[in-house]
Amino acid sequence: MEPKTILSPSDMSALRDEWEHDGARVAFVPTMGALHQGHLALVERAKTLADRVVVSIFVNPIQFGPNEDFEKYPRTLKSDLELLSPLGADAVFLPNATSMYPKGFQTYVTNRGMANDLDGASRPGHFDGVLTVVLKLFNLVRPHAAIFGKKDYQQWRLIMAMAHDLALRVEVLGHDTIREEDGLAMSSRNRYLSADERKIGLRLSQGLFAARSAVKAAKDKATVETAMVAFRTMVGSGAELKMDYVEVRRQADLTPFAATNDAPAVMLVAGRVGATRLIDNLEFE
Repeated sequence: MEPKTILSPSDMSALRDEWEHDGARVAFVPTMGALHQGHLALVERAKTLADRVVVSIFVNPIQFGPNEDFEKYPRTLKSDLELLSPLGADAVFLPNATSMYPKGFQTYVTNRGMANDLDGASRPGHFDGVLTVVLKLFNLVRPHAAIFGKKDYQQWRLIMAMAHDLALRVEVLGHDTIREEDGLAMSSRNRYLSADERKIGLRLSQGLFAARSAVKAAKDKATVETAMVAFRTMVGSGAELKMDYVEVRRQADLTPFAATNDAPAVMLVAGRVGATRLIDNLEFE
């Protein structure tokens, strides 16, 4: 069955009222479109959690900086809807910038902790835009559960923190990163990469897996330096891959620590290949 297409926030809210009257449990998958198998895995997960599933497609202008790729961000609505059709989503919410941010809009959500580091340091204001749009979408869709991919690990943790801190009645869940056969984390931005650039970008995931293997082999002697050395050895050096950051942090709050056995850890990396910025991460148990 084709999902119902919803264009306006008021229509989304009205449909949600109908479902509430029926006592339906609702799961939500927010996206910016250019869908790939990683997104579809989130929708499939959502179907197992609820009676009704909403997918949103909205390229959110307020999370892009002045020198970022908002204008050229891939917009593939026709193929997105074709991919969603067999998955059994109940509604696809397709708002536009005018309806989400009407004239006079002036209220934003700011995180004063976790958002100031990693991608937040590299992309000032980015997470204000993310949290603001997600909160507004939550208020319109009113989901019981929302599913986010762990590839955007810091984003997922920030949304979890927002839900906790603001007492939102939604369970925020993370889904493991879906990877290409060669290990590259699936991303809408991968389509920007040439064949040669893709090979260079693949070093990020190769370095992450090398780092996790080194930490596992070291066991209780493992330190952050163990992971860093393994990552940098695998990645090598060269101007074709310009690293933004390589960090090992606690999973729960992304704070730094001295030893990887101090708490469950995650290694997060970001780098630029040509004009394309790639991020990836891997949890260490």
